[in-house]
Formats: sequence, structure tokens, C-alpha cells
Amino acid sequence: MSCLHYSDSDKGFNLDNTMKKDNQSCLTEMILIGFSDFKTIQELLFCLVLIFYFIALMGNSLVLIVTILSPTLHTPMYFFLWNLSFLEIGYTSSINPKMLMNLLSKNQTISLWGCGCQMCFFVLFSVTECCLLCVMAYDRYVAICKPLQYPYIMNYRECVNFVAASWVFGILMGLGQSVSIFTLPFCRLNRISHFFCDIMPVLRLTSTDTYKNEVANAILTMVFALVPLLFILFSYILIISTILMMPAAKNRQKAFSTCSSHLTVVLLYYGTITAAYIHPNSANSQDNNRFLALLYTVVTPSLNPIIYSLRNKEIKAAFKKTVAKLCVFLR
Repeated sequence: MSCLHYSDSDKGFNLDNTMKKDNQSCLTEMILIGFSDFKTIQELLFCLVLIFYFIALMGNSLVLIVTILSPTLHTPMYFFLWNLSFLEIGYTSSINPKMLMNLLSKNQTISLWGCGCQMCFFVLFSVTECCLLCVMAYDRYVAICKPLQYPYIMNYRECVNFVAASWVFGILMGLGQSVSIFTLPFCRLNRISHFFCDIMPVLRLTSTDTYKNEVANAILTMVFALVPLLFILFSYILIISTILMMPAAKNRQKAFSTCSSHLTVVLLYYGTITAAYIHPNSANSQDNNRFLALLYTVVTPSLNPIIYSLRNKEIKAAFKKTVAKLCVFLR
């Protein structure tokens, strides 16, 4: 990211001076427009984002702590769940603190390095979560459709490998996207029509042809968003068909309750992201995308722990035991 301040020393119009001036006119910071054009609701947005961010941090931290400290929850499903909670904490923390600062402050700038880091972590956590949700669907498929083979297929080593692979894909995507974009020249235009450094709003500011970057982004979005979603939906078709063939109604109810939490999270996450990224590129769609982005960056991470805890008897029981142990310890 080699960027210099503007230089006014060269006023000539020859080719050498023009090239020098172009190289010296790169930017060192960006301006996140955010919701500055909606001044009447900025204070309300600040309060709502702060509340949801607090709920996301506390809720996911509780799920993380309870699943790690409770021996009864040391199973593949809850191993993936506490990894998901950790991801949600990182995912929401990569965006919300800066957004809260911008909603309060008139200074809405972010350094080019800061913008690159924010994009890197956002993509990293997003891709890792997409892969992990896919793994969790596979875990539920094996548990319900192949229960006798479950201990062998989803052993501890395989679970660690699945999670590690998800993180590797996320890290490679995060670094790859941010490096490929922020090595492009950013000159004169520095106003990002978003509240965080998302890929497409940043690409629009570059002073070079971004066709290859846009094609690469579209392909990678399909690979890491659309393909996992199709895999998850296909897995649940098989799961539901297996559940419906179960003889006992009690077994069917238990299987449905186990899978419904994960399916709810998947629909919330993929639904909002899909709605945000299939809009045509227009001024109205950019405004809509900002508000849709609030759903998958602010609201969804706060709802996930609530969905899992309210619909899961094992987590609620483990939470009560953990609180009881903590009370005894504090006495």
C-alpha cells in the first residue's frame, strides 16, 4: 500500500511530470460515509448498534464459556458451536467499534492500512463462518442419517480438521482479497459509500480497471457463499426426509429441535447477505445495502446465541450448572 500525500510542486504538462504527479497523488486515508446522510436517525442508530453489539458480545461469550466449561457439551456439535461463537465475536468486532465511533464523531476517516485490515478481517471471518456452517450441516446430516457411523466419521481429529480447514480458507481469502485490492492505486476519490470497508464500495474508488477483481470476487462469492448454501439446503432435504421416516413422534420432535436452531441461523445469515449482494448497482441499491448490511453485521450475530440458547435444553441446563458453580466459588 504505497501511498503518498498530494504534491503541488510539479505544474508542468509534460509526460514525465504528469506521471510523477499521478504517482504522488495517492491517498493515505478514506472517508466512511456511513449514515451521515441520515442525520436525523444517527443517534437512534448509535443506541441500537451499541445494544446489539453488547448482546452479541455477551451472548456469544456466554455460549463460548459454557460449551468449553461443561463436560456434557464436549461433543462435535458443541465444538463447532463454540467455534461459531468465537467467529461471531471477531466478525462483529471487526466492524461495529469503528461504526460506533463514526456515528458519534464528525471525523469519519479511516487510514488506508486500517481500511485494508478491516476488509481482511471481515472477509476472513465471513468465509470461515460460511465454511463452518457448512460443516455443522454435515455434522447434523451424519448424526441423523448415519447415527451408527457418527462416532467414527465425526471423531475429534476430523472435527479439528474441519475447523482448521475453515480457518485456512478464511485466512487465505481475507489476505488474498485485501492484498489484491489495496495494491491498486487509490487516487483523488476517497469517499466510501458504506459504514465499513466492504469489497465493492472500495473497488469503485480505484483509479484503474477493476474488471478482473470484480470477476474474481463474483467467482469467490459463489464458491464460498452459494456452494455452501446449496450444500446446506441439500443436507437438510436429506435430514428432513430421514426424520419423517422415523417411527416415533418423540424422536422426530427431538431431531427437528436439534436441527432447527442451525437452520434458523443459516437462513438469517445467508438470507441477509444474498439480499444485499443481488441488488443492481444503483444509488438506491447502495442505500438499501447499507441497511441490509446492518442485519448481517449487527443484528444476526446478536441473535445467534439467543436462538441456540432458547431452543436448546442442553445449553440451558449447562448454563444453570455453570452459574451455580460460579456462585459457590464466589461464596
